[in-house]
Amino acid sequence: MVNQVRFVRRDKVDKYTNIKVKLISIVAAFFIMSLFLIMLKINPKDAFIGMIKGAFGSPLRIRQTTIKAVPLIITSLGILTAFKMKFWNIGGEGQILMGAFGASILALFYNGFNSTTLLLLMALSAAVFGGLYALISAVLKIYFKTNETIVTLMLNYIALKFITYLQYGPWKDKKALGFPKIANFPDKALLPNLLGVNVGWIIALILIILVYIFMNHTKKGYEIAIIGESINTARYAGINIKAVTILCVFLSGALCGITGFIQSSGVNGTLSVEIAGGVGYTAIIIAYLSNLKEPFILIVSVLFAALLQGSSYIETSLKIPNSAALILQSLILFCILSSEIFTTYRLKFKD
Repeated sequence: MVNQVRFVRRDKVDKYTNIKVKLISIVAAFFIMSLFLIMLKINPKDAFIGMIKGAFGSPLRIRQTTIKAVPLIITSLGILTAFKMKFWNIGGEGQILMGAFGASILALFYNGFNSTTLLLLMALSAAVFGGLYALISAVLKIYFKTNETIVTLMLNYIALKFITYLQYGPWKDKKALGFPKIANFPDKALLPNLLGVNVGWIIALILIILVYIFMNHTKKGYEIAIIGESINTARYAGINIKAVTILCVFLSGALCGITGFIQSSGVNGTLSVEIAGGVGYTAIIIAYLSNLKEPFILIVSVLFAALLQGSSYIETSLKIPNSAALILQSLILFCILSSEIFTTYRLKFKD
């Protein structure tokens, strides 16, 4: 008879064990989801097929999935960059908003350029504003030993309230008949489409390659990884920890800022408080599930976007309440995230 069960750290986590645990967690997720759907008197097979159809069942749905995937990819790359140095940037939401703000300044007030030049300047402005906003937490950590997790989280709310102030105050569109919105961008400040989707998806693919090269094949990328592994080793190797930290956090925020540019210029066509839409928080999960590997960011982001798009589809097609669709998403995430425990630990039974 088993009297005690405890977790024991694995001596070595090989790829086979990792894959096996992940597959078991996915099977468990679909099993639990099936039980939940049966309780709602819905055929699980219809729901699962509906989610696939909702995400990839037509060219329009594929385009919608792609639109959802792009901000997840780019923001996850930004989060990954900071996490590799063990700088816990939870401020993606605020950095996205500030990036969108930086792009909006040019789009709304300094747009006397041709379309290509204006869009390039908007992207640069978004990256700078997002990067500088992230640097607030880096400077506070370096010089005042603050906790970057709390600081970046709180900065999200400051950014949100700042954009809300603009939307209801000085940037409120006078032509909107009293409705609290910011004026739409001029046509030349809007990202062009390619294959029915704004060119943000091209930008996302390019950034995956660039971030991969930077993190794995440059001196600064190597220094970021060394600091993440051991700050004492970094000091012994003569690495300028303050300078590398500032660079890393700025790049992290800049990538999130580019997301703000794409969302404002390519999707919303203006600046609003809905620009981020929870992407900054979701990107944390994606970066974690991707094991901080750049190529996996693409795969996990697309699957995540498919989950969101598919869940929206079955809400209508199967008349599933929004709350139930959110529970289905949560069940999948819970099971997959829980699997990380079993890749590091194993159960040991004692009589």
